[in-house]
Amino acid sequence: MFFKQRLLGLTAVAAMAALPLLAHADDAYPSKPIRLIVPFPPGGTTDIVGRLFADKLGRELGQTVVVENRGGAGGSIGSAAIASSTPDGYTLGIATASTHGINPAVYTKLPFDAQKDFTPITNLAAVPNIMAINPKLGAKNMAEFIKLAKGEPGKLTYASAGNGSVSHMMGELFKMASGTNLVHVPYRGVGPALNDVLAGQVDVMYDNLPSTLPHVQANRLIAMAVAAPQRVKALPDVPTFAEVGLPAVNDASWFGLVGPAKLPKAVVDKLNAAVAKVEGEEDVKARLEALGAAPANNTPEAFAKQIDAEIAKNKRVAAEAHVKVD
Repeated sequence: MFFKQRLLGLTAVAAMAALPLLAHADDAYPSKPIRLIVPFPPGGTTDIVGRLFADKLGRELGQTVVVENRGGAGGSIGSAAIASSTPDGYTLGIATASTHGINPAVYTKLPFDAQKDFTPITNLAAVPNIMAINPKLGAKNMAEFIKLAKGEPGKLTYASAGNGSVSHMMGELFKMASGTNLVHVPYRGVGPALNDVLAGQVDVMYDNLPSTLPHVQANRLIAMAVAAPQRVKALPDVPTFAEVGLPAVNDASWFGLVGPAKLPKAVVDKLNAAVAKVEGEEDVKARLEALGAAPANNTPEAFAKQIDAEIAKNKRVAAEAHVKVD
């Protein structure tokens, strides 16, 4: 009896002694390099944003943040790797409007639940989307384009980066909001899609701003509208979708920071605060602005609501447009 009581007493003392150690472990985070999974190949907007923040967060946190590109299946392979990692803060990932908004709405099978298998930390950047057309169509603004499209239903075509991509869903949303009938032409990536729009083989392109912007600035494509809260500095004469009477299409793309589910609150808070500090740096603002993007730091709770809203929106579009990816 005495031995049992003594053993229980020692156990209690050990547990109490461990509490400061656990608290210290949170305070010491991070104590080793962090892996940041980018669920798309190198070179795209997600990769550019991910590497920008990896470099800056590494300096702010005092540890190297190593970018690991895990592309495939529209970002689902990399996202699954984030979800299945240990929730200790040493594996994080980039979530996008595609991986955590479109994929849950259009893929019949996903190896993760976008709302249950992740810990939202913060949004990082909002990147405007753009609708641009080949100059041969002759339309100079949105009103002229819609008149042209309604005059010849089913004749005009739009290119996308593939079934279930951001450009595909934006095209379908535009059709619903404008009452037009455009024919979808899917490609394997933004590059081939843009090439055919530039060549005049396809009429319209919906895209993240960075890849289309140079062609608009060179007058090879004509911008109809941008999806952003306000006009983009690089294209001051191009209205937003809200300005042309299509507010449903006016949502920018976003790129955020997530971890696996059950990430400790102390870790989440430290990462969120670090992102907020990084986004206040002038060179970060300048580099994002060069992409047509803007800092978008918010609370974990607000970011979670943003993900929920993105999924709900895309489920409505997918149901009405019959978009499904097996």
